[in-house]
Amino acid sequence: MAGIVVVFDFDKTIIDFDSDNWVVDELGATDLFNELLPTMPWNTLMDRMMKELHSLGRTIEEIAEVLKRVPLYPKIISAIKSAHVLGCDLRIVSDANHFFIETILKHHGLIDCFSEINTNPCFVDEEGRLRIIPYHNFNTSSLGCELCPPNMCKGLVIERIKASVFANRKKRFIYLGDGKNDFCPSTKLREVDYVMPRKDYPVWELICSNPLLIKAQIHEWSNGDDLEMILLHLINTINMGDNSNEISMLIPSDCKFQTIPLATQELLLQAVSVPQ
Repeated sequence: MAGIVVVFDFDKTIIDFDSDNWVVDELGATDLFNELLPTMPWNTLMDRMMKELHSLGRTIEEIAEVLKRVPLYPKIISAIKSAHVLGCDLRIVSDANHFFIETILKHHGLIDCFSEINTNPCFVDEEGRLRIIPYHNFNTSSLGCELCPPNMCKGLVIERIKASVFANRKKRFIYLGDGKNDFCPSTKLREVDYVMPRKDYPVWELICSNPLLIKAQIHEWSNGDDLEMILLHLINTINMGDNSNEISMLIPSDCKFQTIPLATQELLLQAVSVPQ
């Protein structure tokens, strides 16, 4: 099982919300955020919003408490814990920021399940303000990726992860995401890998429009129940060495992905689920 690397996006994948919007909305800064949004990149805007919140007397502790209120679907929690117990190497690649992600994962007891969190770094300055730094300094050089925002190309991150894990032996990847910037890393996967796009979200729509750019096997999901069932099924399939196409999901012309029969899903979930 150590041969499986599972890479998660965070916002609208692990959590069902956008963590940036959650903090801004909960702390009453939505109007200012919407006013500034057309004027600067998202990552820069979030750093600016932390300045505005600090000027209004909002502390880093208050931000943390707001983040702890982000609901996390129980099946997502059990899926992550099960995959970790089964020996998978779990990683996050997200355009959120480290403080938001770490705070939420710690609150739900998930931080130790992940070997690596790739996201925009941040720190608390001498004034107590949270500063958010771009993962890639786009002011000095361009990533040259038209699919991703200027501060982070997830495709480049996946290539780096692949290079590091392939140093010892070949491993299989499962990538889960929802957003437009999850399409780029999806194109970096191989035929033996899997991509799990969230149905009716931007990455799913891009895959539907550009199926020939995806080499990996495609398994859609819609909610936490789907995510757990399909992820554990894929882990079990890899572990069993099943390379058949018996229940592979392919993209038909109308882009309505096939689904695994419910009875089959229940049997597979029973085979790999870990008691909590």
